[in-house]
Amino acid sequence: MDRTSSFRAAYDAVLGRWPGSVEAVDLTTPYGVTRVNRCGPADAPPLVLLPGGGSTSTVWGACVAAGAARAHRVHAVDLVGDPGLSVPAPDRAIRTTADLVGWLDAVLDGVLDGLGPHAPVTLAGHSYGAWIAAHYAARRPARLGRLVLLDPTQVFAGLRPGYVLRALPMLVRPTPERIRSFLAWETRGAALDAAWLRLQEGSAGFPAVRPVTGPRPNLAGLAQPSGAGPQVDILFAGLARCHDSGRAARAAREALPGARVGVLPGVPHHALPLTAAEEIVRRVF
Repeated sequence: MDRTSSFRAAYDAVLGRWPGSVEAVDLTTPYGVTRVNRCGPADAPPLVLLPGGGSTSTVWGACVAAGAARAHRVHAVDLVGDPGLSVPAPDRAIRTTADLVGWLDAVLDGVLDGLGPHAPVTLAGHSYGAWIAAHYAARRPARLGRLVLLDPTQVFAGLRPGYVLRALPMLVRPTPERIRSFLAWETRGAALDAAWLRLQEGSAGFPAVRPVTGPRPNLAGLAQPSGAGPQVDILFAGLARCHDSGRAARAAREALPGARVGVLPGVPHHALPLTAAEEIVRRVF
């Protein structure tokens, strides 16, 4: 089996373990085709989920199993250019945060098709996905009813140098062994879902493009007392190696006094959506 087939088989294996019926939809955007995996009541308020870098939409299966789809129509997104089943446009790459916002505009348009432009959307992201969600909320606050940030990176605190150095070999030349070793180190040996781990290892040969990076989002507009912006919920992973979660939580409270900010003790950054799903759903979904 070639790498592409192996990755697809691993992807389907993880998605196949989601509870209930899952509908796979390919949304056309100016930046390519975006794969969205949907589940939950069709008439429920939409919950759009952005994964961390390299994690694929399948990482949200534990949250779905914990009840995220009981009161929401879940739309779990594969990031364009990242491992997954989204396909970047050959002639229009996502290069800037403005491009990311334009891409997500098109994704939300597809999600809201038939629901009306003012349907109450909850946008949630983990890690890099939270960075994208925060930038979107800063520029499109009126489109969102709620914003959920799960251990956001590069939003309220920078990355620890030691984390970056440890991740660098995996990022420069990913191999299954390097991916497995890095995740074992960062999660402090947490028991991660074996099928999802195989999918992560299978992403080593995925032809990903360079992710968009840039400054921290300017969230000053969300701190205004006008009530025009979304309700913001932020959860940090207490055992995160990527940043100091306590310091990041304090910075989040200072930047967004109206946000609900919490720290989940004993949870590593990369394990957050997998091992703390019940607590995440209880608190924010």
